[in-house]
Amino acid sequence: MNSQKTNKVYLVGAGPGDPYLMTLRGKDLLEQADVIIYDHLVNNALLNMTSPETENIYVGKQSGRHTLSQVEINELILKKSEEGKKVVRLKGGDPFVFGRGGEEAEFLKENNIVFEIVPGITAATAALAYSGIPLTHRGIASAASIVTGHEDPDKDESDINWEALAVMNGTLVFYMGVKRLPFIIEQLKKFGKPVSTPAALIRMGTLPRQRTVTGTIENIVDKAEQGGIKPPALIVIGDVINMRDKLKWYENLPLFGKTIIVTRSHSQTKEFAGKLSILGAEVIHRPAIEIIPPEDYSELDESMQNGKVYDWIIFTSVNGVRAFAQRMKERDIDIRTFGKASFGAIGSASGKSVRKLGVKVDFIPEEFTSEGFINYFRGRYPEMKGKRVLIPSSDLARDTIPKGLSEMGAEVETVTAYRTVPPGHTAGDLKDLFTEKKIDLITFTSSSTVDNFFNQFAKDDLLSIKEKLAAGSIGPMTSDTLREHGFEPVLEAKEHTIKGLTESIIEYFSNGR
Repeated sequence: MNSQKTNKVYLVGAGPGDPYLMTLRGKDLLEQADVIIYDHLVNNALLNMTSPETENIYVGKQSGRHTLSQVEINELILKKSEEGKKVVRLKGGDPFVFGRGGEEAEFLKENNIVFEIVPGITAATAALAYSGIPLTHRGIASAASIVTGHEDPDKDESDINWEALAVMNGTLVFYMGVKRLPFIIEQLKKFGKPVSTPAALIRMGTLPRQRTVTGTIENIVDKAEQGGIKPPALIVIGDVINMRDKLKWYENLPLFGKTIIVTRSHSQTKEFAGKLSILGAEVIHRPAIEIIPPEDYSELDESMQNGKVYDWIIFTSVNGVRAFAQRMKERDIDIRTFGKASFGAIGSASGKSVRKLGVKVDFIPEEFTSEGFINYFRGRYPEMKGKRVLIPSSDLARDTIPKGLSEMGAEVETVTAYRTVPPGHTAGDLKDLFTEKKIDLITFTSSSTVDNFFNQFAKDDLLSIKEKLAAGSIGPMTSDTLREHGFEPVLEAKEHTIKGLTESIIEYFSNGR
């Protein structure tokens, strides 16, 4: 958080919706902000980039519903700045493209507040690109005009030169014009725009709920009505729309339009959710577990203090590796403490995390399950009598590996490196999700995520969503736990990793599911 007093305000463009289109400068400022004052069209995913102590204030404006007036927003920005806070005014798209950023900057200047403008990607470029419509294209459109479809209602007459727009050969993009679509089309026709001119509407551009309706000036009003197109949407007029059949890509992504719930913990979800988002899915994060430190570090600390006695250190999860590494850092212990130990991991992801500790992974089984680990380990290392093995794991870890190694003659110590606990949200939150949205898939990456998810629900609530629940599993153990709760998984990852689960999800939906 900002420790020095500052009277600087940052007017930041949030981009068109897809959080991956946020600028690096904007992201840095979100991470540093004391206060974020944000608009209706700002993707809430961007607020996840902020510090837990950041004050997030919603001042969104929708048609007929304004949280605060512009005057009140200006006063709020000024107030927070004068308190010495680092203020980010987060605006959808670009602050200077129909974002009233100029008005807010003027107000700050008048009040002697230093400001910085951070541009954002505007919808005229982003939404068109995600729909496969170039704003300009050689031989088709050498110019483009960006026009408001919602002028200041207090003006006596329009500032828009409809005649000039009608005769222009380039691309026209109207912001905030859906409710005035009939008027806009009528004006263009009135001043001679050919009725055969291609027209399109793009709703929720750059987001998984994006919808594009195409036609001509002659029929676009009817098509928009038939398609139920509502704000927020852009109106596009011009021959570049004919390029869409060749160039559309976003709507062809394998998971486009699918809504997928991820139940991994907050600390683990970024990589998985990111993969699904890039493939076109709307990802809803509802963790079924949270990863927290052990209640008592004494066993883990003692094992680290006596590190030289172990012949093997075996990790059963990425979380185990991370928790182990974090505790070593806190105790100022390095990996040389475990000088003679060999290292094993239950899967490729765990193995990759072990390698980040700067050591070689001596054993990863061909099958990423506890049973597979023991079977393959026994085949390669049959002589374990008297060998000392340390397994840093969860407080809820299965005993399959410790038991199997003990049967081979090893002396096994299992220590709690981290705990898995239920999340803070309620079953009611989840039930509402299934009521409000069409959930295409819910993913489970461990037995504990399954147990915690289903244990939240009362029996009647669970029955109410049972027919709507399609579950995807990372592997056999997770699938068996789903069956114990009465749910047959619709898919199971062939390779029991996040990568494998992602590939299985793509395959599942590519088969028309």
